Amino acid sequence: MSNSDTNRVKKFDSVALYRIRKLLSDLSNKTGRGTELVTLYLPPKKALHEAIAALREESGTASNIKSDTTRAHVQDALTKTMQRLRLYKQTPENGLVIFCGAIPGPGGPGNETIELFEVIPNKPVTTYLYRCDDHFHLDPLREMLKEENVVGVLALDATEAGLGIVSGDNWEVVDVTSSGVSGKTRKGGQSARRYERLREMELSDFYRRVADHTKKAFLESNHIKALIVSGPGPTKDTFVKEGYLDYRLQNMIVGTLDTGYAGREGVRETIEKSGKLLENVRVVEERKLVQKFLSEVNSDSGLAIYGINDILSGLKRAAVDTILVNDDTGMLSLRAACQKCGNIRQKFIHRSNIVEEKQNLISSPCPNCGSLEMDIREDDVVDYLAEAGIDSGANVEVISSKTEDGAMLKSFGGIAALLRYRV
Repeated sequence: MSNSDTNRVKKFDSVALYRIRKLLSDLSNKTGRGTELVTLYLPPKKALHEAIAALREESGTASNIKSDTTRAHVQDALTKTMQRLRLYKQTPENGLVIFCGAIPGPGGPGNETIELFEVIPNKPVTTYLYRCDDHFHLDPLREMLKEENVVGVLALDATEAGLGIVSGDNWEVVDVTSSGVSGKTRKGGQSARRYERLREMELSDFYRRVADHTKKAFLESNHIKALIVSGPGPTKDTFVKEGYLDYRLQNMIVGTLDTGYAGREGVRETIEKSGKLLENVRVVEERKLVQKFLSEVNSDSGLAIYGINDILSGLKRAAVDTILVNDDTGMLSLRAACQKCGNIRQKFIHRSNIVEEKQNLISSPCPNCGSLEMDIREDDVVDYLAEAGIDSGANVEVISSKTEDGAMLKSFGGIAALLRYRV
């Protein structure tokens, strides 16, 4: 998010969701000196004039606050919120969320600034909520960001079973259990028939244990919406057909896949092979994008570049089709514009160096006119690239660093691009 007092989210793609998550992270660290922070959630059907009237009434009530400072801050925050609402002709389709209040600055009391953060959420707001507190109420927005399309993966054979969760831009193995079932080789002096009966009993016990693990992992802990069962050989089919699974999970099965592995590696292989079964899950979309980039970058005539400078050059030529950015690059665009001659100096820096780099720009005279009067602007690199790509129609995709594909992108600096034509 930029340092402007208003942060708006309009388009619900990976960039928009990245902005909301980043805003949540930023706001969770903000506290007021008193009950000076206003939180407002407006459902889609809530009329704006009703909301403004309610806030006006709250402003009148706030006049009874004894502390002059707190009273002024609360009324200023409510006024700014009402002004923002008046910019809309009607409540947005998904509703509206506003956080506004006196945010303490450096130097102690008296350095607060009224800041407003505005979000059009990715899902409809369900309940009207107004709070004036010493913190922003973020939980309803966090709930809206929770991924609903959660898919479970069960990869098993006669030796082990792996349970995985695929949710949004992430997947993880949540449980692995071994069977302890004897191999098919005859032992001791046991007859083949007796040995086979014992093995079947061990398998049956293993199936029951797997069913219990899946119930706990997929129904009690993660609440999946679909289930993929995979593994080498007929074990997975026997497990499904003989009804070991909880009936709710049985009804969620969207497919069974033949894989070379079970357990942890089986979960990984299943996600790679699931194709249409996972086509609406973000982690699969991200995998396709990163794999396409890797394929292109390893080709002599490939349509791929990486590094912020090469990408900016490609954007100027309208050659960039899709920009891929890791969600934890921590990179900022720092821009200094001379107030006298308009000369612009720009750096891309890590967030941890912002104070030092800002001071360097402020204290360095303009190379054109020697002026020290500068307008400084900082932007998250995702926001900067999204804005820079508007004129040429370049799309920005935010890639999770938690996956293997995200880690591969990170090895290229965390910023890369697919091209329309070779530069």
